[in-house]
Amino acid sequence: MNYYRFSFGYGLTPAIKKLMFIMMGVFLLQMVVDRHLSVYLGLVPVLVWKKGFVWQLFTYIFLHGGISHLLFNLLGLWMFGGELENFWGSSKFVRYFFFCGIGAALCTVLLSPYQFIPVIGASGAIYGILLAFGWLFPNRLIYLYFLFPIPAKYFVILFGLIEFFSSLGGTGGGVAHLTHLGGLLFGLLYMIFPVIRQKLRREYYRRKGSQRG
Repeated sequence: MNYYRFSFGYGLTPAIKKLMFIMMGVFLLQMVVDRHLSVYLGLVPVLVWKKGFVWQLFTYIFLHGGISHLLFNLLGLWMFGGELENFWGSSKFVRYFFFCGIGAALCTVLLSPYQFIPVIGASGAIYGILLAFGWLFPNRLIYLYFLFPIPAKYFVILFGLIEFFSSLGGTGGGVAHLTHLGGLLFGLLYMIFPVIRQKLRREYYRRKGSQRG
């Protein structure tokens, strides 16, 4: 029997606490030298291709475009990441966080190679975390806009569709929809790979057993 539960954050687990402190520290630094940090540490696809600024695939995660942008990502990291870290352990959670964040950056660079406007923020990684939360806890209730209860699996589908259709119109309102979709995609690849590997392994042993018989 599937039970529907409500969850709103899991506390400040060790890795999430460190990630939050780093993001807040970098944000304070941005307030001093914002323009320069955005160019050299934000994700600028054309610079990655033409200048070899490959470190931007990683560093862009820690920059944010304003206090509301930072707080929204910190809220998402806390709400959905704490339970994942507790479920997986800190090391696996951190690997997953950067897998989705860097994967989102790769999608952005590959699909918009001539873009010169910096992409900044942890949103790609956060969308990956949201995907994993919906995958592992599909019936956990999430309150949309803090009012409407919706199972996590439908919450992920809803936001995925919103990002997909928003991406068709390009980068609207300063939102990097391709980056968000990239985070969801790499999160899905990470979660589905063990399932595919297990099926292939079963098929291999099934065929091997039938050949011996």
